[in-house]
Amino acid sequence: MANIWVRKSTEALAAEAAHSDTDGEVRPLRRTLSALHLVALGIGGIIGAGIFVLTGHAAAANAGPAVTLSFMLGAVACAFAGLCYAEMASTVPISGSAYTYAYATLGELVAWIIGWDLILEYAVGAVAVAIGWSGYVTSFARDFGINIPPEFASSPLAYDSASRSWSATGAVVNLPAVAIIVIVTWLLVIGIRESARFNNIIVAVKLLVIFLFILFAAPRFSMANWVAATNPQGNFIPPNTSEGVYGWSGVVRGAAVVFFAYIGFDAVSTAAQEAKVPHRDMPIGILGSLVVCTVLYVAVGFVLTGIVPYDRLNVPDPIAVGIDAAGVGFLAPLIKLGIVLGLTSVILVSLLGQPRIFRAMAHDGLLPPVAAKIHPRFHTPHVSTIICGSVVAVFAGLLPIGLVGELVSIGTLFAFAVVSIGTLVLRIVNPTLNRPFKAPAIWIVAPLGALTSIFLMLGLPVDTWVRLAVWLVIGLAIYFGYGARRSRLALAG
Repeated sequence: MANIWVRKSTEALAAEAAHSDTDGEVRPLRRTLSALHLVALGIGGIIGAGIFVLTGHAAAANAGPAVTLSFMLGAVACAFAGLCYAEMASTVPISGSAYTYAYATLGELVAWIIGWDLILEYAVGAVAVAIGWSGYVTSFARDFGINIPPEFASSPLAYDSASRSWSATGAVVNLPAVAIIVIVTWLLVIGIRESARFNNIIVAVKLLVIFLFILFAAPRFSMANWVAATNPQGNFIPPNTSEGVYGWSGVVRGAAVVFFAYIGFDAVSTAAQEAKVPHRDMPIGILGSLVVCTVLYVAVGFVLTGIVPYDRLNVPDPIAVGIDAAGVGFLAPLIKLGIVLGLTSVILVSLLGQPRIFRAMAHDGLLPPVAAKIHPRFHTPHVSTIICGSVVAVFAGLLPIGLVGELVSIGTLFAFAVVSIGTLVLRIVNPTLNRPFKAPAIWIVAPLGALTSIFLMLGLPVDTWVRLAVWLVIGLAIYFGYGARRSRLALAG
């Protein structure tokens, strides 16, 4: 049991980062990503899910027009956590993200818990965005007279959080959601350089689409759209109707629901072993993408709730609804195409991050070694990528959007809290360690990063906590049944 608290030395991590320890293979991950690539990866992962998928859901079900405050609250938590991530990523530039950072600071058991949490986080994040992608593809195809049958473009299951009950919708499978997961998985197996180039192109298109939406929709903004049955006075923050439904509790719940969209900068840190100059490029990628995306989130959320009554936005494709309501139908095909491409980049970043967490855990002996295999030609973790893609494809074809959004939010917040605490711990136990980037005022930034993340977690429904607890119990059973017995550090000790 003493081994569960063993920590991985920063010297060992530095050796892995320098590729002097590669599981006995001569096929390390390939260093091909520049700072620009990493910023684009961050934007690719951050801009999409929140704006294109869950903005409408959070506005309709939780915050109303004050969804912009939800984004700002989420950004504050991200700013603190992002500074801690930037310090850790420059100090310990190795794939594994929060899992690796926890291993170096808080011990193996905590590292396992956060790694297991990250596996859920990335998987469910990709599922949520794939479902939204399906909604936009269906809408885009309809503009050209192509009607995808609803039974093959929506979830066969529905979940009512109020009654905690499942029901059948009559659909068969969300086929477009399955298809995009399969395509992106194939691209990620082929290579990181090819994936990054593809992401750069679609991020450029995505940013153009967002600017066009704001430019043409803003003149149609009207506070009259804030008036609803539950908000007859048209208040910016609608009156509270129940816990987490409008009012300030709704703003907090909305922040927690959309928070998983910020996972993009976490995903940047999973690519540390593929960065050309990680100690310089990682902080730029993490903090640069966070700043750009926060500004765009707030702007789009504000405009959207001013052109469409917020109670009509609980749909998989709220921006498409906004385009139609703003009367700029001539832009609809271009914007919807850009959104489809943009959501594709979010899926790509999510499915890029998860296999690298898998690989890091398998490399340390906590998961079967096959998950750590690197392809001899493509230099990608192909086995774990295929496994992750297959599981995500199944869930994307079956689950509803609302359920998965809340689940991944709590996983993201949990990871942010652990990294914030771990950064402070490493400052204490190893103050002389070379840190190319140091978070300012660490005694303020790190505690606030942890506390704001925990605060937002408390805004999520009890059901979401229960599902996270069940997932962690399953993970602990696997750890004590397999990982603790085969841990490389434990065996070496």
